[in-house]
Amino acid sequence: MLALHGTGIGSIAIGKALVLDSVTTEVTTHTLEESALENECKRFAKAVQRAKNGLIDLKDNLPKSSPPELSALLEAHILMLKDPLLTVETLRLIKSARINAEAALQQQAEKLFAVFDRMEDEYLRTKKQDIRQVVDRIHAELIDETKLSRVSDENLKDRILVVNDLTPADAVRFRHKKMAGFVTNLGGPISHTAILARGMRLPAVLGLHGACRMIRDNDLVVVDGNSGSILINPDKDILSQFQSKIILQQKRNRGLHSLRDLSCTTDDGVPIELNANIELPEDVDAAIAVSAKGVGLYRTEFMFMNREAPGEEEQYQAYSRVIKAIDGPVTIRTLDLGADKQVDGGRIDTSTSNPALGLRAIRLCLANPSLFIPQLKAIYRASVHGNVRIMIPMLCSISELEQVMVIIREVKNSLEQACIPFNPDIPIGGMIEVPAAAIAADVFARRLSFLSLGTNDLIQYTLAIDRVDDEVTYLYDPLHPAVLRLIRNTIEAGEQNKIPVSMCGEMAGDPIYTRLLLGLGLKEFSMDPTSLLSVKQVILSSNVTQLSEYARTALDQLDMVKLNDLLTSPELLH
Repeated sequence: MLALHGTGIGSIAIGKALVLDSVTTEVTTHTLEESALENECKRFAKAVQRAKNGLIDLKDNLPKSSPPELSALLEAHILMLKDPLLTVETLRLIKSARINAEAALQQQAEKLFAVFDRMEDEYLRTKKQDIRQVVDRIHAELIDETKLSRVSDENLKDRILVVNDLTPADAVRFRHKKMAGFVTNLGGPISHTAILARGMRLPAVLGLHGACRMIRDNDLVVVDGNSGSILINPDKDILSQFQSKIILQQKRNRGLHSLRDLSCTTDDGVPIELNANIELPEDVDAAIAVSAKGVGLYRTEFMFMNREAPGEEEQYQAYSRVIKAIDGPVTIRTLDLGADKQVDGGRIDTSTSNPALGLRAIRLCLANPSLFIPQLKAIYRASVHGNVRIMIPMLCSISELEQVMVIIREVKNSLEQACIPFNPDIPIGGMIEVPAAAIAADVFARRLSFLSLGTNDLIQYTLAIDRVDDEVTYLYDPLHPAVLRLIRNTIEAGEQNKIPVSMCGEMAGDPIYTRLLLGLGLKEFSMDPTSLLSVKQVILSSNVTQLSEYARTALDQLDMVKLNDLLTSPELLH
């Protein structure tokens, strides 16, 4: 038996492997005669057009049951096929180096990959995989080979698909082919492949690197999305254990659904608010399905990526749709884009050596009022349709907050003068994701209506690691004493100033940390809708009074082994 470890999504699946290598594993370079260059350029242009037409056709014919993210991802890939950095530069290479289209495309792709590898911003670094997927698609058209498209429904039924990566187009193609699960060489916890896996509701393990080499066709594979591991050809005893786990998981899911309409109150009567994180208006359906009280984080940047910036009216329509659909509060985070890439996705700026520490999030918005003001106007206009809150990302200093409030006052005055109805009293909150803000949380709490802990960035900034870098992800630890103390400091600041504090990072949606967070005083959680009922189950059986004692012990515990033992102790779990 062989075991491999990566990023897990979903639950457990067992099946025989179907291994499909990438179509671009080997690219041969050919020197062309001068007379052949024009035809080679035409050949490349036609391949790009076929790739584009194929994606457009998929997007226009998406099944109604497809995850909402698929349309956005397909649109992103279509736009990448129009990017001069990919197309025009490849044509230039064909002519200047007098080489075949496949080799020119590969060389240009490697240049782009190197640019993304140098980026510090975690979200933007994951865009490298989108470029790779688009390049693979053009290569497939050039060599007229699309291995994935030749997989029949019957061949894939109940199988574990093993591929280099899964593109949005592949996800559309495979959604109804009844495969058991899938495994990829590439992809991480915040990659588009991970988004697709969650949307397809299939067990998966991503980022295994050598999966296509180490797994053979028809190997029996156990995919454990809970632990992020796969087992290849396990013995009968281990196989039986996992089959039992699948039965228990199915039973547990039925039990979780029964919690949907129960009031979210701890065993000792403390009410806890559970909200949903969303990225697109279509995501509200998933939030409603699990009875989320509201939207704790609406990531508006997904509407802006890889396209021209949407105007005020388009944003107003999107925000209004969400607000009308949700009975509870809708917390709209203003743009959390990075400085490495223009909003229209046209050019990559590498002048900043550490983009994650540069012009991004609220810094970018304050530097670009033409981007920020239309969004604020759209939010205020949409506020007449329901309960809205505005959240400012990556606040670091009071001067930034003061600048934001000046612009908000100007936006309100502008709408008032134009006789456009809006709610003038929208609560303004701040996202605490920079250590400086967490340390000075009391200062922000005196000036804001609420705070929200963005643990994804807070952890990586506090521990000085890039959580999408394979070489240092082992250091990404939500239980580090410094992280826990920053979380508690922020919650205390909210308590002292009588404003709510929520958590919207991945830590909030992991049941492993739920009791610790309750003990630290957290009363508002926001997470992916798929995690909400699991967290709710833990909350219903928790006693906050008892947990607060364990939390104090955890804050003083510097030994990470002992801290993990504490969190998994029977007293804490029951």
